[in-house]
Amino acid sequence: MLLEETKSHSRPLGLEKTMPVQFDILTLFPKMFEGPFNESLLKKAQEKGLIEIRTRSLRDFTADKHKQVDDKQFGGGAGMVLKVEPLFQALQELSISSAPEKPWVIYLSPQGKTLTQKKALELSRKNHMILLCGHYEGIDERAMEWVDEEISIGDYVLTGGELPAMVLIDTVSRLIPGVVKEQESIENDSFYKPVLDHSHYTRPAEFLGRQVPEVLLSGNHREIADWRKQSSFSNTTKKRPELLSPEFLSGVPLS
Repeated sequence: MLLEETKSHSRPLGLEKTMPVQFDILTLFPKMFEGPFNESLLKKAQEKGLIEIRTRSLRDFTADKHKQVDDKQFGGGAGMVLKVEPLFQALQELSISSAPEKPWVIYLSPQGKTLTQKKALELSRKNHMILLCGHYEGIDERAMEWVDEEISIGDYVLTGGELPAMVLIDTVSRLIPGVVKEQESIENDSFYKPVLDHSHYTRPAEFLGRQVPEVLLSGNHREIADWRKQSSFSNTTKKRPELLSPEFLSGVPLS
């Protein structure tokens, strides 16, 4: 079965998944992922069967005794390039195991489009994703034929795609129904809407002369909601003014 013979399927928004969302990570350094995925929400999500994370060494898909995954680039120049053959074999095997659906293949590289909350929400509706961690000078360009999407986590260069893969799995997983206990917590996150989250306070109500805003202690839910929207607007204006949209500004209560 060739990579292009299967179809990629997504879950409609709002429909609960009956099977865990699968993340397959292709990497040269599988041990890098042992810690982050065994703590906090990601650990609980795996225990609940909401997500499944598997790491695969790209060296497992080589045919030579030295398990070579990289080589010098044609035309000369510094740096090595990940070879096309092990990439093809890996994607082929993982696609067959996912049949009849085609997994969504993501290549983590600094040349990709920047990961956003909107993109994370879109990816949270995928059933199976393969995350290809770039390294060295990147991958043989011919392998890009089997990549559905190239994603970056920012305009800077890391030693490889492993850390971006961790970031992507974390931000996507928490948007999958059931991973975060309270849906309202997700909907109030910064960037879920085109603004930052409002400011938060907890006990004590006074500390070193610094008071919690009185409205938050009032019990008046409408006034609290208005305060939080105004706080969200204020935080966004101060920290990320480029995010403000006319639609949001039209609904900001006047203070």
